[in-house]
Amino acid sequence: MSKEQALQPEVLSEMQDASLELPAREAPDGSSDAPALDTTPSNTVSNKYNHEYFKLLRWGVDSLYLSFAGSLHADQESNLERLKKLAQAEQLSDQSAAQLAINHHVFEVKDKGTGLFPYVLEDNCFRIQLSRSRAKSMPMAYVKISSEYLTHKTIDDVMLDLMAVLNSLGMLESSAKVSRIDLFIDFSSNEDMDSWHRDAWVTHSEKINQYAVKGEFSGWSIGMGSTMAARLYHKMLEILSTNKAYLIPLWTAAGWDEETPVWRLEFELKRDILSQFDVQPLNTCLANLNGLWSYATTEWLKLTIPNEADTNRSRWSIHPLWLLLSSVDFETSGGALSRVFTAQRVPSDQRLFDYGFSAISSYMAREGIMDLYDGVEAYYRGLYHHINNRAMNIGISYDQFIEERIAIKAKRFNSILNRAADNDDQYSSDDYRKESGGE
Repeated sequence: MSKEQALQPEVLSEMQDASLELPAREAPDGSSDAPALDTTPSNTVSNKYNHEYFKLLRWGVDSLYLSFAGSLHADQESNLERLKKLAQAEQLSDQSAAQLAINHHVFEVKDKGTGLFPYVLEDNCFRIQLSRSRAKSMPMAYVKISSEYLTHKTIDDVMLDLMAVLNSLGMLESSAKVSRIDLFIDFSSNEDMDSWHRDAWVTHSEKINQYAVKGEFSGWSIGMGSTMAARLYHKMLEILSTNKAYLIPLWTAAGWDEETPVWRLEFELKRDILSQFDVQPLNTCLANLNGLWSYATTEWLKLTIPNEADTNRSRWSIHPLWLLLSSVDFETSGGALSRVFTAQRVPSDQRLFDYGFSAISSYMAREGIMDLYDGVEAYYRGLYHHINNRAMNIGISYDQFIEERIAIKAKRFNSILNRAADNDDQYSSDDYRKESGGE
């Protein structure tokens, strides 16, 4: 069966008849050269359309980077400076106290800043970069919202949480602006994604690359490093090497057969392209997701069926897979939200137990022990003496050695608030300002 035959005739006809051009936006001088965003999909195909050739599983916003104008509260800036110095300290006990608790988050305070942002806070929800209050030309905060958090909550709910955190840190002067947004579609398909040559991609970008993992084709990238980029890649291969298994139950709930390969098409749109379309304010950007997707899949990038008889590539037929992908309506729900989530950046049981068993089984093989229970006991005795010797060599007790290393891990994992009883940062900034005569 051909790709065209795999699509229902009436759906294919509707997609082929649809216009693939964006309407021009009228410029202030009356011309219409500037591109515009169409707030409705260019190709209208129901998201409920499913076939063995293509099954839509999830779609929406994968990553969101926001900037906020404003200035840090003086007490919070002083506290952040103190915590950053703790993170840089030689003693592990000091390093482990470089944490900031705000609105149910236990952020790790990094020992180094990035660029013009000297303070960095991070957990599994947010990575928050903060500027000094005297840096008037800089945003107060630059925030990356994690992909996993966006799978667990709606953007509105995520923003309520983020705003509570930022309002505790400083005085915001304007609403959020989008510095980068990644739009995605997860789908299963029996299409061979390696079956076309790179000439089939008709794009504004000159960068087209394809990749493989251990000899297996893993995907395409177009325009990476530019103001706009796209990736079409084997999502299951990525999951095998990352901690993103939380997506699998969501795909299954959407009707995935757990056998057909799952692929992701993702577009990365940065500040320059968003500014070009006047959609940097967060609310404006979210109201124009269909227009952004339409521009990305019908103007900036197309997957075509090359026609050697026609040198004009713009006239080449659109690939049936691309017709389906470009038609998804981003104003509809992109799928159920994940019920399981933690703000902690903790390793999985599988990773911990795999590493643990690897060490124990190696010890058992060396010592000639075949019974696991006996092996664990023997390993524990050896481990105790090893740790005790290390503690003695650096002049601290066994218990202190253990506590310091657990505290350091807990800071990295956002799992335990270390030294909560005597940490100044547990004192709320609101209480601080009230008692010091502030607002």
